[in-house]
Amino acid sequence: MRKLILKQASIVSITSMMLAACGSPSNGAKPSVQKDVPVISVSGLSSGAYMAMQFHLSFSEQVIGSGLIAGGPYFCAQGSISTALQNCVANPDATIDLTALAATIDDYQASGQLAASKYNQDDKVWLLHGTLDTRINRVVADQLAAQINTLFVPKNVKYLSQQAFAHVMPTLDSGKPCIESVSPFIGNCNYDAAGELLKYITQLTEPKSTKSNDQLSQQLLTFEQREYAGEYAETLGENAYLFVPQSCKDKRNCDIHISFHGCNQNAEAIGNEYAKNAGFNAWADTNNLIVLYPQTKKSAFMPLNPQACWDWWGYTGVNYANKDGKQIKAVMSLVDNIPNIISNTK
Repeated sequence: MRKLILKQASIVSITSMMLAACGSPSNGAKPSVQKDVPVISVSGLSSGAYMAMQFHLSFSEQVIGSGLIAGGPYFCAQGSISTALQNCVANPDATIDLTALAATIDDYQASGQLAASKYNQDDKVWLLHGTLDTRINRVVADQLAAQINTLFVPKNVKYLSQQAFAHVMPTLDSGKPCIESVSPFIGNCNYDAAGELLKYITQLTEPKSTKSNDQLSQQLLTFEQREYAGEYAETLGENAYLFVPQSCKDKRNCDIHISFHGCNQNAEAIGNEYAKNAGFNAWADTNNLIVLYPQTKKSAFMPLNPQACWDWWGYTGVNYANKDGKQIKAVMSLVDNIPNIISNTK
């Protein structure tokens, strides 16, 4: 039944995306049959993978799937940078208490700060960890997979862990050598991670565009985040990117994918290279899919974020991992304002 609802839900007009009050289905179906609720999928690399799952669990009434590359368990850091460094990145001896993390998830769901677990029942999650990744240890990635299999139905989870990828966004032919974890952290891996995850978590029906990345980049809009996210954008960069297929500019019905960059991949560091070359735009162009690329910024002072990571340890406040978190609120505000961004940005 819910698959039918999701099929209907993809008929979402970008001219009427603002959320409206609607009843909560008791069976866990997405409340997205109405035209005013956008269908969302998310993805991320590294800190972006952490943020993608934080966003997914916060708004799983609308989010239908996640693609997580080189990430760790939800709430792994438990609000502590020392815990983050000790247990959630490169340490092969990391010890992660998934039971404690599950208790936090239960508490957040009970308080309404995360969506109810019933909304996860048909969502899909695609996980990838490369064997040459020295930034996120395999132990951490395996613990993420274990956690995800308790939060979602295991048959809807795909975990890939045997590819010889470094700490990069794997692409067919963009970026640096696949075995090197170096800026811009986009790997020439002869592997289309963006396409693989989108095909798994969404309902793509068309092959990808034959346009080059340079040609597709002409459809990238640059906009000011604070204009649309207000005070919640204080830890975000000045500008972000929005890929808009021509069909969506022409007011066709379009869904939304949010791709969260990793640390040191923000616009200040690499310009629009992630938005241009990560691989999402070619699939979005032919499948009526708008792609939002929100951007962080680095900070050498409080709140300390020297590598422009998404907040997965608490530098923006205690609610960083739920729908009361500043960055999560900011990104949802950007989603709600996509029609305005398209109308106002040339």
